[in-house]
Amino acid sequence: MATRRIYYDDAFVKEFTADILSCESEVYAGNPAWCVILNQTAFYPASGGQPHDLGKIAGGNVLDVRDEGDEIAHIVDRCMEKRQVDCCIDWPRRFDHMQQHTGQHLLSAMFLERFGLQTVSFHLGAELSTIDLRGPQPSEEILEGVERAANKIIFEDRPVTVRYGTAEDLAQLGVRKEVDRRGILRAIEIEGADLQPCGGTHVRSTGQIGTLLVRRSTKIRQDWRIEFVCGARAARLARQDFHALRTAAGKLGGAPEEVAAAAERALSERDSLFKRNRVLLEQLAQREAAEALAQILPSEGGLRIVSRVFQDVGAEFLSYFATEIAKHEHSVALLARRGCGHIIFAQHPTAGKDMAGLLKQVLANGGGKGGGTRDFARGRLDDEAKAEQALRAATDALHGAKAAS
Repeated sequence: MATRRIYYDDAFVKEFTADILSCESEVYAGNPAWCVILNQTAFYPASGGQPHDLGKIAGGNVLDVRDEGDEIAHIVDRCMEKRQVDCCIDWPRRFDHMQQHTGQHLLSAMFLERFGLQTVSFHLGAELSTIDLRGPQPSEEILEGVERAANKIIFEDRPVTVRYGTAEDLAQLGVRKEVDRRGILRAIEIEGADLQPCGGTHVRSTGQIGTLLVRRSTKIRQDWRIEFVCGARAARLARQDFHALRTAAGKLGGAPEEVAAAAERALSERDSLFKRNRVLLEQLAQREAAEALAQILPSEGGLRIVSRVFQDVGAEFLSYFATEIAKHEHSVALLARRGCGHIIFAQHPTAGKDMAGLLKQVLANGGGKGGGTRDFARGRLDDEAKAEQALRAATDALHGAKAAS
């Protein structure tokens, strides 16, 4: 027996009675659940980008609603007998979905009518809704223009009605997107703005959408994803955005309208400080490398090995220090950093060793990952506490290679 879909003709039915035709046990999200079939329902199943409704059937919680052809399956958290039951929809959730879905129809119509951008998909999320557009990237001017046009129709409070007809009937009426289906189709009409086949739930007039806010556009494969919100979501998100803007303004020491300029100044100052800090780090590394080399006597053959484990220095300084050591003939740097396990081996080409091979040998014995070239290699130890041990092993390997030669 087919389930009568009450929401097709009246999406504002919040409570109803129905007969339970069947109730069968199943597992839902790893927990016991029951699949209930009613003779009629106002619960909307997940379809067309719109999530399913929630609510109660005979006091049981509705966990999911599925479209199974002629029947609508209600997944509930308790077993039920075949009888007439009272049902109720989670109305705030349903009305929010109706606002977002009708807003999507209007938004898609404006993109197509004004800029020839076709909507190829729609998703109604818990926080944001999106449509994917096929065509060139919509500019900020286009996004603002579409938002303004949609809100103008919202404020005019135009009727939103349900129409039925064949695909040919709807095509003659100017349907936005033709569908290849036989039989009688259901379509949603926004007076003077849009006509679109749809099985979803919608408001009765555009004024009930409240307002529509377009958020941003991002590239998704060959399409452009547009984020938007309607109704109470738009007001809530606008308030959150302003709070974030006001907080940023306070931290930057200005008014909200001055945030962009203040951020530009902060970025410019940051870049200047970064460059200055890099120069100072390079100078410090140069000085400390010279001091380290001055304290080391060359081994037989003139090789000078600087082996050091650093504490409380950044990875950038470690690289600068290794580079400075490697600028001097017959010099090798074996460096590590406590707290993270970073390890760097570097040499002047005249040292005649293989830093990548040396690192591979040390990490194979001590554990870790890394790689590099003959003259410069870097990696990370699995156990940063073994930094000294790793450098001793590297030093012994260099001396052993020398002795063997």
